Amino acid sequence: MPRFKTILVTGGAGYIGSHCVVDLLNAGHDVIAIDNFANAVGDEEGSPALKRAEQITGKNIVFYEADLLNKPQINDIFDKHPIDCVIHFAALKAVGESMQQPLLYYQNNLLGMLNLLEIMRSHECYQMVFSSSCTVYGEPEYLPITETHPTGSITNVYGRTKYFIEEMLKDLSAADEKWNIISLRYFNPVGAHPSGLIGEDPTKEFTNLMPFMAQVALGKKPVLTVFGNDYNTPDGTGIRDYIHVMDLASGHVAALNFLGSNQVRLKVYNLGTGRGVSVKELVEVFERVTKTKIPLKYVDRRLGDITAMWADASLAKEELGWSTKLTIEEMCKYKTGCGIIKPFNITQ
Repeated sequence: MPRFKTILVTGGAGYIGSHCVVDLLNAGHDVIAIDNFANAVGDEEGSPALKRAEQITGKNIVFYEADLLNKPQINDIFDKHPIDCVIHFAALKAVGESMQQPLLYYQNNLLGMLNLLEIMRSHECYQMVFSSSCTVYGEPEYLPITETHPTGSITNVYGRTKYFIEEMLKDLSAADEKWNIISLRYFNPVGAHPSGLIGEDPTKEFTNLMPFMAQVALGKKPVLTVFGNDYNTPDGTGIRDYIHVMDLASGHVAALNFLGSNQVRLKVYNLGTGRGVSVKELVEVFERVTKTKIPLKYVDRRLGDITAMWADASLAKEELGWSTKLTIEEMCKYKTGCGIIKPFNITQ
């Protein structure tokens, strides 16, 4: 049995959270999930994604519709359950939206984390895996990016909230040796669970590239809008490190296992493939895998975006025993639609 039996997953009904819950259950953990449905689909019965996670694993999830800004509500959950460790996903996450509504992002992401840390401390729960982001690096000084790359020169508000939280965790872990925290700096998650039951189901117009592409392929949108084709890259479009969401989920289980046998105070790891793929390249792979055509519309660069970014994830391989296994082609196999992910078939 894992050392940490009961895991609280904040933002558990979301895209990355729901995939991580599946891996946690399969690894033998009990999961308490909370979500306020800011980024996830909810209904009168709770979370459709988590119901499907139960279907995939054959195991039960305790779920609360709850908001980290409501401190008494979160405190009650800790009073009811013997939580061993927290995986903290819950955050507003759209770069474009963050540039338009900075106060909303600072309030939700920073205050939510402050409340969570105070409640954890009051319940003597000092173990955490934090969902951070490669955006903390800003415009890269070198590629691939290692964990020692400078942080702080960030181009968007979303990234600044992740950076400020990392600084908060740095101060906290320095002040009190009981804290044991791993911060995982994600690169660009895409794809879906191979069952086709869960995946990315955006609730906002500010959405990620892959579900937007799927909507175009299905005729729900006329063209894929590409922000900028004048970057200093081989084809003019931005380059990112796309990582399959199931590889990302397995990184969290690896981080939990490491925390279970090591007192690190605070440790940072990149989670990425180590390969940069341009927007245009990703579209071409998607077209080939799904046998569809994606019309493109190029518009001006989006405020807050950078030119190119990909990871050096060798530290996670060396210390966590983790590396990616799934390919770009496998990331393109599934589509979003009607609140459910299905194997991609344009006739559906």
